[in-house]
Amino acid sequence: MEIVTRFAPSPTGNLHLGHAYSALIAEREARLNNGKFLLRIEDIDIERCNSAFEKSILEDLSWLKLKWPEPIRKQSNHMADYTKGLEKLDNLGLLYRCTLSRKELAEAMSAPHEKDAAKIDQSSPRNTLRYISTRENERRLEKGAPYAIRLRMEAAASLGGKLKWFDTKHGEQSAEPEIFGDIVLARKDIATSYHLSVTIDDAVQGVTRVTRGDDLFQVTHIHRLLQRLLELPTPDYHHHKIITDENGVRLAKRNKSASLKDLRESGQKPEDLIRRLGFI
Repeated sequence: MEIVTRFAPSPTGNLHLGHAYSALIAEREARLNNGKFLLRIEDIDIERCNSAFEKSILEDLSWLKLKWPEPIRKQSNHMADYTKGLEKLDNLGLLYRCTLSRKELAEAMSAPHEKDAAKIDQSSPRNTLRYISTRENERRLEKGAPYAIRLRMEAAASLGGKLKWFDTKHGEQSAEPEIFGDIVLARKDIATSYHLSVTIDDAVQGVTRVTRGDDLFQVTHIHRLLQRLLELPTPDYHHHKIITDENGVRLAKRNKSASLKDLRESGQKPEDLIRRLGFI
């Protein structure tokens, strides 16, 4: 089996050293196995993504001497693929629309009698419709209110059955997607989500080894379930360490970590950065 990896940044900011490490890991996994390294642009968040950041991403990766086949898959050009996936899940009776805002859900989840709050991620509780009457939810929908399309996790996990996936560092894993509750798969203003789009994209692109940070280890449970429900192939996974600064804080766009663009424009040599990250 050919090893096909991918690096899939979002053009919501400039890349930093953590992104460089992820990209170099993915490229190395493919190169050492005589495989293929792909680049994908994850630009479903139309309000935060912009072409300037996308241009910078391509310049940064080229500066690092990385190469990939054209054309580059851009998620915004393939919304029909995600809609088709949603329709399949809907036909299985696994989706529902909920008009509760994040604030309303947080307030409901903080109620003393809510036992779910201690068990699962508060951003995806089980059956959010129990916090709003059917009449009120329908009234809001009729008025065009914002809504989230959620997966009925309990039913989905039951339908999916016992699932496993393989991580190159940690070995075979048993999938436990139900720890996340009813995850959001789309919203009124964005017709897909990270979980849905990356699962479909990896299948469409023939990715056989997903390389990404340890911080995304747990969400693989979700992706494995979606693969089963959508009848998609399951790649292997390689979850690598997270790059931190000198204080042990994870590098992130929101923390304004030093960008590759700044390093590149300051005259730093890519070989020095690659060596610093341990690839030479």
